[in-house]
Amino acid sequence: MQSRWDWPRGRTPQEDGSGVKVKPGYKQTEVGVIPEEWDAGGLGRFWSVTDCKHVTAQFVPQGFPIASIKEVQSQFVDLTDAKQTTPHFYNLLIEGGRKPLPGDMILSRNATVGEVAQVAEWHPPFAMGQDVCLLRKKSADHSTEFLQAVFQSPVILNQLANLMVGSTFKRANVEQIRNFSVPMPSPPEQRAIATALSDVDGLLGGLDRLIAKKRDLKQAAMQKLLTGQTRLPGFHGEWEVKRLKQVAEISTGINKPLSEMGSGALYVTVQDLYDKTSIRTERLSRIKVSPSEIETRGLTSGDIVFGKSSVKRDGIGYPSQFLGCDEPVVFSGFTYRARARQGITDATFLFYALREEKTRRWLIDNSQASALTNINQTIADAIPVQVPPSVPEQTAIAEVLTDMDAELAALEQRREKTRALKQAMMQELLTGRTRLV
Repeated sequence: MQSRWDWPRGRTPQEDGSGVKVKPGYKQTEVGVIPEEWDAGGLGRFWSVTDCKHVTAQFVPQGFPIASIKEVQSQFVDLTDAKQTTPHFYNLLIEGGRKPLPGDMILSRNATVGEVAQVAEWHPPFAMGQDVCLLRKKSADHSTEFLQAVFQSPVILNQLANLMVGSTFKRANVEQIRNFSVPMPSPPEQRAIATALSDVDGLLGGLDRLIAKKRDLKQAAMQKLLTGQTRLPGFHGEWEVKRLKQVAEISTGINKPLSEMGSGALYVTVQDLYDKTSIRTERLSRIKVSPSEIETRGLTSGDIVFGKSSVKRDGIGYPSQFLGCDEPVVFSGFTYRARARQGITDATFLFYALREEKTRRWLIDNSQASALTNINQTIADAIPVQVPPSVPEQTAIAEVLTDMDAELAALEQRREKTRALKQAMMQELLTGRTRLV
């Protein structure tokens, strides 16, 4: 029988005591199979873990920053909006070796357990707040970036998941953190792994900045094109403000008991309207409906669906467009369907017009607030829409914005693929399956 690996001549697979074969040159440890020359063990063997000082500090407008959970959500500790305290309380908080130094990391041990951020040379003096702890390397040769990558990988994430099983609140104490099992290659290999992953992080950061720039450009284009401030070549004439019922047929959807859920036609709910620009049919639930309900409450390509109610006021009436499906799709009674009137309005233009800033603001300001924010049929009918004088101009504007959305979608897909690549690299590099030195 062919073995799992091609063994070097003269060597045979070893067993880890449980009958599992381990590739020559590797060994079974508490973090899995790693190269023989790597070390592994509890985090506390390699890095000291020091809890924050449990002191209730006085906050002041100007003073020494305090890093707590929200300050450790990125690569480096972010003190931009950190609370600040007096020199007296700062000195209390840094007692006992608790002053963060370059090369240290601050780790969240409550709520967002496992989030970790680096302390850099450029940070001003700051103290640890509640619910975080300080990680400090015991050997100056160890790589901070390497350990941060370990905390972002399944090596730690799986241990955290096991630790949190059955817990109502996410929380880890210092002793549990010290006992996290980590792989520890030689310092040169740590640095090589960290550099490789940092290169991918740089690519991801570049894509994030590009996507943000493209989003800003699209927002500016929407503001100008959907209000007539900028006209596309060849189009003239005065724009009009019309009510939604003048340019679209507005209908409410279907409400059914829970017993009717789980099978039948695809079913759009309010929760399906906030992801990207179009309704993602692959994520829809199902509901039992009759042929007549499909006929009267079915969606056709180009239809716009928006919610009647929202927990957050800014989310009320947020529209999404249905771009078609190869099977019937109906919509919830907690939503409205706006179907553009043929010869009067371009469906995609209408979709973007309903996302235009002034229209959104009118809808939010005119909604009815209670436990939920609601819009009734009268409000839905009266939603103001700015419309150019001809359907061809509407279509031309929609095509420009659709092209911009397509470019954004391609960049976001590229970013997701890059993130997947990084995860695959982490799996290979942090287990020693792929070696760089």
